[in-house]
Amino acid sequence: MKIIKYILSLSLIVLAVFACTTEDDNTSYVNDISAPTNVSATVTVTQDNSGLVTITPLGEGVSNFNITFGDGSDASDTIQPGSNVEHTYLEGTYEAIIVANGLNGLATTFIQPIVVSFQAPQNLMVTIENDLSISKQVNVMASADYSISYEVNFGDPSATTLSANIDENISFTYQDAGVYTITVTAFSAAIETALYNEEFEVTEILQPINAAPAPPARADTDVVSIYSNAYNNIANSDFYPNWGQQTTFSELDINGDTILQYGNLNYQGVQYGETVNVSAMEFLHLDVWTVDATTLQVFPISLSSGEQQVSLNLVPNQWNSFDIAISDFTDQGLTMNDIHQFKFVGAGTVFIDNLYYYKSPAAPSSLTGTWRLASEAGALGVGPAVGDIGWFNCDAACVTERACFYDDTYVFNADGSFNNVLGADTWIEGWQGGGDTCGTPVAPHDGANAATYTFNQSAGTITLNGVGAYLGLAKANNQGELPNVAVPSTVTYNVSFVDQNTMNVYIESGAGVFWQYKFVRDGAAPTSPLTGTWQMANEANALGVGPAIGDTGWYSCDAACVAERACYFDDAYVFNADGSFSNVLGADTWIEGWQGGGDTCGSPVAPYDGSAQATYTYDESANTVTINGLGAYIGLPKANNQGELPNVAVPNSITYNINFIDSNTINVTIEAGAGVFWQYKLVKN
Repeated sequence: MKIIKYILSLSLIVLAVFACTTEDDNTSYVNDISAPTNVSATVTVTQDNSGLVTITPLGEGVSNFNITFGDGSDASDTIQPGSNVEHTYLEGTYEAIIVANGLNGLATTFIQPIVVSFQAPQNLMVTIENDLSISKQVNVMASADYSISYEVNFGDPSATTLSANIDENISFTYQDAGVYTITVTAFSAAIETALYNEEFEVTEILQPINAAPAPPARADTDVVSIYSNAYNNIANSDFYPNWGQQTTFSELDINGDTILQYGNLNYQGVQYGETVNVSAMEFLHLDVWTVDATTLQVFPISLSSGEQQVSLNLVPNQWNSFDIAISDFTDQGLTMNDIHQFKFVGAGTVFIDNLYYYKSPAAPSSLTGTWRLASEAGALGVGPAVGDIGWFNCDAACVTERACFYDDTYVFNADGSFNNVLGADTWIEGWQGGGDTCGTPVAPHDGANAATYTFNQSAGTITLNGVGAYLGLAKANNQGELPNVAVPSTVTYNVSFVDQNTMNVYIESGAGVFWQYKFVRDGAAPTSPLTGTWQMANEANALGVGPAIGDTGWYSCDAACVAERACYFDDAYVFNADGSFSNVLGADTWIEGWQGGGDTCGSPVAPYDGSAQATYTYDESANTVTINGLGAYIGLPKANNQGELPNVAVPNSITYNINFIDSNTINVTIEAGAGVFWQYKLVKN
């Protein structure tokens, strides 16, 4: 069974009217909707030797279906989604052709084999398995000669009998684990069927199969860790002290990450290896997984003031992550400067990881921020000593040639994480499979891997931790130069600051081989990377809409559109350092029909005329920016989180998804109605 081709139908005459327009009205992009997807069919046959087959076509984005039965007979009438068609076959093997028609005439063709045999199914083979990742789910697969379909009775009174085409999977999730009689019946066109019975034990997944979410990198001064592979834990802590409890204890290892397991829980304690002062911390974090516990009470215990608790509600069969404010304990009178024990109270079995206290990062180091190679001759070079780049020096012509490299950024985040942000291309050397030219970043030096950094200000060193993380040239590391050495998981560089926003970095990659770089900080530590004035990129496809992020197949503003809408592409979106936001439109902008215009340049129309007193909030972790203020917007004013104007109320606030391509280029998206994604590319002036 396979999809063979897409075909274009011109049968929907009414849509041809819309094809004449290229405007971005609510209906104009219907012409570009993709062909139907996930097209298939379920097929059943009556067990009376008549050859009567029922075909139910299925698919997504389908307006209607047509079926050619494959036996030389006339094709079916139009079939609506959710309906079926009956057809009588002679004994034999056929290929039915199912055509799924989309809203605008695009269609997808699917071939469905149909076996009509008046012999009873033979050689019935059944596979029944517990799903490895979904608790109490059972997967069944059946195959048989002469069979066209099968059904499964899962032996659970609450379950309906499920059916599928032969050789296709059927799954069912039980309410309770246990032994059930599963019956599989295979059908052909004959009266006789084939049966298979099995007493099958349905199992419950009783422990996590994936490790808990990895905590972010934190400075040692910002965390007091009791139990976590991510941090330095308090030494000599006892996670199963002899308090006379009935709770059992063990440690579980998931891909190298150890996890505490407490079974038959009533209460259990942790005796710290030393008394700790966590009064400067802001939160208590822990991750909990369970299959049967509903709540868990957590108690930090103070030497001087005893214990206080917070109760946590648990969702089974998933990791539950909690960040409990320290004030939730201190408000109950608990002293946090002499914590020496911890206690859990509950029922059932719980798995616990990443138990630690933490606070927001201390004042950022002088390194925190976004850096790039200085776009000047001599900012990149190599020589036999620090300060000597006589062997190779990237001059002005080299800087121009390697513009794709000089726009790469090196991001040192305040939480200790590090990112290489390379954009669509960077300089690819021969050892990477390139031709010493601009090209797509090559793994692992493509910025995809998570990394952290340690800045030792007194020693004047930066250490990057993470395979593929680097400064300057990817090939230069402490062992030598790639590909002559193994790709390292950590690299240490020497650094000296010229001023707050300029630093010189070097690394000795082999005896007497010193690669040297000059970096400059992007801006003077702006409030956010959005700070500044942005405009739509003056290029084709910078504005578009489609059914998914990255897909602007419904409508995309091409080069002619950009020229026509020059009054729009010069509009500015100003993110000020004080958190205020402005739409600066000038004398004219693009006015759409719903605004009373004629889809042409015209005077801005209130409230989308730039008069809004607006602010913005940028959430770097969520990759969102929220514009607050009636009439403030990014991209098109009509697109907002509720839908598209004028079909919804004018909002007071709009949240957009934002992705930085580099420090001067962003992609902005908004879902303006289910599956309607407006997308904009903006560049910083």
